[in-house]
Amino acid sequence: MREGPPRYPYRAPIDAYGNGGFRFAEMSHKGSILCLPSGIYAWDVASPDEFVLGSFDRVFAEKDRIRFLLLGTGRTQVFPSLEIRGGFAAAGLGLEPMDTGAACRTYNILLAEHREVAAALIAVD
Repeated sequence: MREGPPRYPYRAPIDAYGNGGFRFAEMSHKGSILCLPSGIYAWDVASPDEFVLGSFDRVFAEKDRIRFLLLGTGRTQVFPSLEIRGGFAAAGLGLEPMDTGAACRTYNILLAEHREVAAALIAVD
């Protein structure tokens, strides 16, 4: 029996994005994803309008294993609300919003450098 939410249980670079999803580790996923030290998870956020502090609970649960989150906000860069930025500051985590493509590329570079990074990536068409 499987415990916890569905996930790919390792870190992996993002091989491709677009068409509403992502490719990584010779697999594909439709929809948005969270890339964390404990693995890659489906993320139920489809647009920056849906951001609430609770959207990042899984990130905060792993805050001791990451220094900052790359936030891929879709086709364009969107800055999150003051509440969300404050939540990250209170948790001692950096937050770097950028478009999803830039976030994927930056995540891959930092992952290859073995940096303590995580990513929350909104799928784009």
